[in-house]
Amino acid sequence: MISETAPADVRLAWITRQEIALIDLREEDPFAKDHPLFASQLPLSRLELEILDRVPRRDTKIVLYDNGEGLVARAAERLARLGYSAVTALAGGLEGWRRAGLELFQDVNSASKAFGELVESRRHTPSVPAPDAKALIETEPNLVVLDARRFEEYQTMSIPRGVSVPGAELVLRAREIAPDPSTTIIVNCAGRTRSIIGAQSLINAGLPNKVYALRNGTIGWTLAGQDLEHGRDGRFPQTSPDRETEARQSARAVSYRAGVKHIDPRGLDILGRDAGRTLYRFDVRTPEEYAAGHIPGFRSAPGGQLVQETDVFAPVRGARIVLADDKGARADMSASWLAQMGWEVYVLNGGFDRDLERGPRRPTRPALPDVPSLTAAELIAGGGDLIVIDVATSAQHRKGHVPGAWFAVRASLAQALIVLPEGLDIVFTSPDGDLARLAAADFAPLTRQRVSALAGGTAAWIAAGGPLETGLPKAATFVDDIYRRPYEGTDNAAEAMQAYLDWEYGLVDQLARDGAHGFYVI
Repeated sequence: MISETAPADVRLAWITRQEIALIDLREEDPFAKDHPLFASQLPLSRLELEILDRVPRRDTKIVLYDNGEGLVARAAERLARLGYSAVTALAGGLEGWRRAGLELFQDVNSASKAFGELVESRRHTPSVPAPDAKALIETEPNLVVLDARRFEEYQTMSIPRGVSVPGAELVLRAREIAPDPSTTIIVNCAGRTRSIIGAQSLINAGLPNKVYALRNGTIGWTLAGQDLEHGRDGRFPQTSPDRETEARQSARAVSYRAGVKHIDPRGLDILGRDAGRTLYRFDVRTPEEYAAGHIPGFRSAPGGQLVQETDVFAPVRGARIVLADDKGARADMSASWLAQMGWEVYVLNGGFDRDLERGPRRPTRPALPDVPSLTAAELIAGGGDLIVIDVATSAQHRKGHVPGAWFAVRASLAQALIVLPEGLDIVFTSPDGDLARLAAADFAPLTRQRVSALAGGTAAWIAAGGPLETGLPKAATFVDDIYRRPYEGTDNAAEAMQAYLDWEYGLVDQLARDGAHGFYVI
């Protein structure tokens, strides 16, 4: 029997800044409909593959919950096998939280989005509505548009004249892009949060320019009936040494006002030896810079996305965070926001003169189960006599999968028994093959058929010359692993986009009702 933690005790831990990880085990779509403010969505489907990085200290207090789906007991058993020793269940699950009269939030990254709304309400961040922004873009030559999203999002859809400057890069790069103080700067994202945080970052850092957030981002632009551009490749330029120094100094002043502490590598070693506290180490530079050389033990977390997706990167509320950046400004600005969000955050001075690791960092993963395997060549030779089940995300499956493969959510594999043809052997695949091995181990006891995993996953299939099929023609389970974001893509219904904006506008009042966030705004 799993011990329980009352909802009121979880809330008290947040208020008193005790370390605690509240984990929602459901898939992303149901999570986005209702969850507590600081809950982190870590689905049972991917639990073993993500938990070691996201909750690195094995004696962290972890509180698990679902909404009656029966996921908690399975998750607790898996965590116990991995050595987690302080795992409890949320008393009453999600419904218990609701019955306790506590607030439930919607969408994803809701804590960061609520914080962004609080910043705008407290600082009155200047914004410009889409029709006025369009008029300025068409008539004002002395204007720049800085897109604060990830480059991939920018390429999908962007504002005319927009340049990709992901959030943490803004203070570092803006003076280079707009050296004339009379140049007007418009910062945009898809919705509201990164526009607000990005514009306010420039204001906090003392840029003399007129700075505006694009009110409601590309959603507002679309709802105004204005056309977006697609496939643009406008990237920020390199920053000159003088501009970099200026950015570093102004960002350091902002982080000082926010109460951010600075440490050297010796201080980092001391923090790292504190076995009683969780320590997250994040490199907030671009992914390309990270791959070219990073401090060992640091994970890539570009600063703008770290502030936007803190619940994903750092599920342990109350943990310590150390940020690394060889140019300084990105770490200081990111840290200034994390501090205002209630985190104990440090900026590392130096550390890049030591031996650096190169390439992307492989996630920390446990030993995977020993299951029968099939090579890509064997699957190509005998695919007609096999059932292939792909446990990639539905988004990955739609982009390309082994022809004829069924899609399935790993946590719901028992559903697949109802729809899969009988009498054929089964092979699981996933992008790199790791999740496929876990799924094969789960499914083998449920059937008499031979169950195996594709060695190397779909990547090995592609490398062997196997063709790909797109779309999602066959689903063996419910397709609830991805929440359809109203602010991403180009084919969202106007009603969904407007409903999303209405929800964001209500977040400040919801924060006040919740009362446990601990946010402040400098």
